[in-house]
Amino acid sequence: MDEFQELFNVLNQSIERDDFVKITLSKPLSKRNELVNVYIRLISIKDKLHLSFTYRYKTNDQVKNYTIDEAKEIISELLMNSFRFATFFSLKEDLQLFVSKKKKVTFKKQYPSFKNKPPEVHNQPKARKVVSGEYLKHLGVSDKDGNIIHKMADKYRQINKYLEIIDDLVTNSNLPKTVHIVDMGSGKGYLTFALYDFLKNQKGFDVEITGIELRPKLVDYCNDVSDKCGFEKLNFECKSIEDYNEKRIDILIALHACDTATDDAIYKGLSSKAEIIVTAPCCHKQIRQQVKGKEQESPILKYGIFKERQFEMVTDTMRALLLEKENYQTKIFEFVSNEHTRKNVMLVGKKSSKKNNTELISSKIEKIKEEFGVTEHYLEKLIDNKK
Repeated sequence: MDEFQELFNVLNQSIERDDFVKITLSKPLSKRNELVNVYIRLISIKDKLHLSFTYRYKTNDQVKNYTIDEAKEIISELLMNSFRFATFFSLKEDLQLFVSKKKKVTFKKQYPSFKNKPPEVHNQPKARKVVSGEYLKHLGVSDKDGNIIHKMADKYRQINKYLEIIDDLVTNSNLPKTVHIVDMGSGKGYLTFALYDFLKNQKGFDVEITGIELRPKLVDYCNDVSDKCGFEKLNFECKSIEDYNEKRIDILIALHACDTATDDAIYKGLSSKAEIIVTAPCCHKQIRQQVKGKEQESPILKYGIFKERQFEMVTDTMRALLLEKENYQTKIFEFVSNEHTRKNVMLVGKKSSKKNNTELISSKIEKIKEEFGVTEHYLEKLIDNKK
């Protein structure tokens, strides 16, 4: 602990001056170390100051709180055994600390990076849902001992983020006693299995989930894994989205369904009056093909890469507006990237009890079509044909 006394001296002084910002620990001793960083901030618990540690692992975050004295011992231990580098931040100064391979400690003072101090409140970041289960082993996400395989760490993060989104959606939704969920374009079923396990075994829902997938080998594979895991009400069917005709769908999911397959899936959800519709749109060819060769007034659309992104936004904005016209509340936000595509936008619709202004929404849709030279949106055509 003596090696780090200078760090603890400036920490004590900073707390007394009331200008402490944070401490970060970085540069793990081993690249194989699952613990990547530690972030330390000052919080107040029952009117007493503590240091809150956020341990950032490759697959999740963990938060623990300690008294000031306990925290100093833990910081010393982490710097001797796990990390080479620490940075202390206050409003007066920054202090960098480096631990060499021979455990020699050196310090370097710098001008402060921060002008404002964060609040000392016990407001822990929302804990990620760390999933585990037999299905992860069968799907190749974890090894036989339950440890996440390194190359699947991104997929595991995606699963956890996905469940966080779903948890927020179902918490305040008006779902029936038995929830019927359809995952259209379920692929290898990573998220489908995680959703079933989470809703059934963690949240206690009575759920029935059907995965729709065109590739027979994947359907057989997923049904085999479902049987091995004892997931009695999770099954997979080999058919197209258009051919799926079950009338009852409470939650419709379509992640990375290509081009207008996303619209087909949304339409199935609308036809079933689904409570929740979750999509991660992909490809966006339909609108782009319509405007191909048409002169665009905006100079931004002179460049191909910007034009592609612009019409992705146009396509998904119109989808959101069409959902709102059918009385859904909508959100579009960034989802973690899928391993097979750079697309990472999620569009979510949740049935609303309030009546939306359909005339106003229709005028917004027409303005978009007029501005960008769009003749029709495929989802709009499906809805109009229904009427």
